[in-house]
Parts: sequence; structure tokens; C-alpha cells
Amino acid sequence: MRRPEVRRLHAALAAMVTGAALVVALPLTQASAATGGVTGYATLNGGTTGGAGGQTVRASTGTAIHAALCGRASSSTPITIQVEGTITLGNTTKVSGSSCNTAADKIEIKEVSNVTIVGVGGGAVFDQIGIHLRSASNIIIQNVTVQNVKKSNGPTSNGGDAIGMESDVHNVWIDHNSLLASGGEDQGYDSLVDMKANTNYVTVSYNTFRNSGRGGLIGSSDSDLGNGPVTFHHNLYENIDSRTPLLRGATAHIYNNYYLHLNESGINPRAGGKARVDNNYFANSKDVLGTFYTDLMGSWQVNGNIFDNVTWSSPGTENHPAGPNPTSTTSISIPYSYQLDAASCVPSVVAGTAGANKGLRVSDGNCTPQTPSPTPTGGPTPTSGPGSPTPTSGPGSPTPTPTQGQPGGTNLSLGAGADGSSKASGTSYGNVVDGNMTTYWSPSGSTGTISVKWGSATTVSKINIREASGAVGNIRSWRVVNNDTGAVLASGGTAGVISFASTSLKKINFEITGASGAPRVAEFETYAS
Repeated sequence: MRRPEVRRLHAALAAMVTGAALVVALPLTQASAATGGVTGYATLNGGTTGGAGGQTVRASTGTAIHAALCGRASSSTPITIQVEGTITLGNTTKVSGSSCNTAADKIEIKEVSNVTIVGVGGGAVFDQIGIHLRSASNIIIQNVTVQNVKKSNGPTSNGGDAIGMESDVHNVWIDHNSLLASGGEDQGYDSLVDMKANTNYVTVSYNTFRNSGRGGLIGSSDSDLGNGPVTFHHNLYENIDSRTPLLRGATAHIYNNYYLHLNESGINPRAGGKARVDNNYFANSKDVLGTFYTDLMGSWQVNGNIFDNVTWSSPGTENHPAGPNPTSTTSISIPYSYQLDAASCVPSVVAGTAGANKGLRVSDGNCTPQTPSPTPTGGPTPTSGPGSPTPTSGPGSPTPTPTQGQPGGTNLSLGAGADGSSKASGTSYGNVVDGNMTTYWSPSGSTGTISVKWGSATTVSKINIREASGAVGNIRSWRVVNNDTGAVLASGGTAGVISFASTSLKKINFEITGASGAPRVAEFETYAS
């Protein structure tokens, strides 16, 4: 019999101000990075590329996400869906079509393949609505926040799971997301990530899991043993009661994760489940590894972990903690290459990389966060129509190489308005349109958006991003976006003069997606030709 899991989250939530705060959507990260950088088991079995090579569309409602899936030529036509804004049950409806199978009470990724869902712009928040994968393959979910999904005691969605996978799902990458609840099962919540009924070859990387009774499981019962393998790396688990994860019969490679305030138990291989646990950091937690709540044993291999203020319960019939001096009980061979950070730097590396709106930063394996260079999203551009998602790339839009020097013609930014996503203390949006190179705008973090806007449509085909003295070269990756439609006009690396197809618009955004130092834009010049 399974021992009841004690819930202490109400007390922990009250005590942990940082954990209780809802995730604030920060400025843009590059959507196209979803097509590269996957590691772990999701690289096997044919690999995981999501919607790479297909069209890219923008969605700001759950209905628009469903419409994008249903508007494809087939259920396997690659697609990248860039999401900005708050997705709720109220703006999510069922959409029908031959290439989809959607529902009104969840974001349904069902009986489809080759899909990327990625948060862009000001951020993507799935508020009280979960993401459900069923009979799906080659799926990427990246840079989104999913919060407060319930199965009871209020609006319900997806069985109470933030992200749930079941029934013949394979090759999935869950990356750079913020997943959180506000309590345990008795408050109506279930898991943050669940994998059931033949879910295979999954990587879960650079996510934050907070304030939940259950982190997640692999295998819904002791007879559901056909799941895995799964890789978990560089994730933060904070204020979680148990299941970080629970493994029934599955094999998991678990490395470079930061576990903070696990209240009852942590990594729980059982019923033949196996966990290779490398270079993780466990702090202020209880029973972080072992077989718990059953006499059906699992096993583990441990290497290089740090156990900081971890307490261990006494062994019993249904309680088999690995500590207080964890040693390996099995040996697990890992069939892919990977880079291990030292366990001692895991808290700082995870703090700088994990979660949504962190610039998709990753570790270089030497305890140093890095911002990946963006890769343009390829594929044809969809045609807009009533109810169609907004395309994000125009016909023939190239990826330009910025050039230096001053363009000819009239700088259309002089006399125009300006705004943006955030501004550092002492800087102003208007500084980028004042013609003065000694004043500048800087975002409050290392990434952000600065915009130029006009009262009527203005034709622009070239911009010049002029960095302030002392900050030249700090901008390392960017996108130029037509704010009116969401279309990506250009993307690249270092700033300078950027040309693109002539476009009529009222507002143009320069989105900094990566920087080597504090970005400082002195002037955002715009030109008709």
C-alpha cells in the first residue's frame, strides 16, 4: 500500500517569498533556437527538431494555437507556433480540421507531429490551462510559463498537469519553461510534468518547477512500465513535496539539477525504475533519493552529487532512502555525449539559465552560462486570412549581415515616438530617437525590446542600431519585428545597419535576444531605402 504523502506547501509558501511570486514575463528570447541545442535522450530515436523547416506563425490565444495546428496541410507538416500573451481557458476553444484533434479545456497536441511551441516577445503565460500531448511525436515546448493548472477546486484543465504526455508519445523536448502551482493535491493541483502510457525519448532541460505537491512521474502505475528513457538536466526544483521525478520501470539520466526544499521525498525510482544521478546539488531537503511508499524497489547510480543540509528518514518496509551516505546500487550506461558542470556551481548556473524568459541561456559545461546564437526559422510563409495565425516571416526575407557606417537618406526616427519592454535606471526610450549619441536606452536585464513608432503607416527597409560608447559589440543576437503583424523582418548577431524587404508599418521592434554585456542603444535609426 502506498503511504499518504504529507502536504506542507501552505506553510512553505507563506515562508518563501521568492518561490510564491508568480513568474513575471520578461523581454523576448529567440524562438528559432528551438531548432538546435537539444541534448540527452531526445537526440536519439531519430532526434527531436520540432517544427524546424516549416512555417512559423504567431498566436496570442489558445484558439489561435489550435487554429495553427489545424491549418496545416497534414498532421505532420512542420510548424513553429510563437506564442505571446496570456493563454487561458476563456480564449481557448476547440478547432476542427483534418490535421488536428483539439479540445476546449486544454492546449491539445494530439495525433500530430513536428511541432514547436515557443514563447516570444513579452512572454507566454498559460494561466490555469495545461498542455496535453497524446499520440504525438517530435514536439518542442520552450520558453513558456504554465501556472496553477487544477484538476479540482476551481477551473480545471489537463487533469491538473501543467504538461502531460500519454499514449504513444515520443521524442519530446521540454526546455526553458517555468512550471508552477500554488499547492498540492488537496488544493486541487496534480503534477507539473507527467509521462504515461508509452512516452519515450524525452529531454527535460533548463526548467523551473516550483510550489507543487508533485514534480512529476514517469509511469502512472506499477503496471505502466513502458516509458522512458528520459533526461533531466539543469532544472530547478524548489518547494516540491515529492516526485522529482517518480520513476516506475523507466530509466532516467538526472544531472546538474538544483533541488531546494524538497519537503517529503525527491528522486524515487521504484518498480524496476533506474536513475543515474550525476553532479546534482541537493539543499535543505528530505529523502532526496530512494524508493519510497512501496516495497517494489528501484535502483540508482550516484556520482559527484552534493548533499547540503539533507535529512534522511529511517528505513522501513515501504521506505528505502539512499542516504545518509548514498552509494550506487546499479550501473547505467549513457548512450549520448553530454557536458557536466561541477556540482558546486550548479546553484549559480541553474539560477542564470533555467526557466522562461532567460534568453534561452545554457551552460557551456564549465559553469558559465552562454546565450546561443539564433538560427533563422526556415520554411514557407502561410497566407493570412480570417482567423488565420499571423505569419512571422515575409516572402523571401533574408537573414542580413549588418554593416557599419551611416546610411543615406532621412532618418525617419527623428520626431517619431519610442517605447520598449523595460528600461534600466537612468535611461529612457526616447533617447534612441533624439539624434544624440551621448544618451542611450538600456534594458533592465541583458535582453529587451526597443521600438520606434509613428502615428501613420511608414515605409521602412533599413535600420541602423548604433550602440553607445563603451558598449559597442555587446549586442550579440537580435530580431527585427513588424509590431503591427508580428512578422520577423530580420535576425542576426552583431548590431549595425540592417536591411530587409521594404515594409509599411506603424511600429517596428528591435528585440535583443542575447548580449555579452549590458546593451546600450544610443540611436535606433530608420530609413525608407
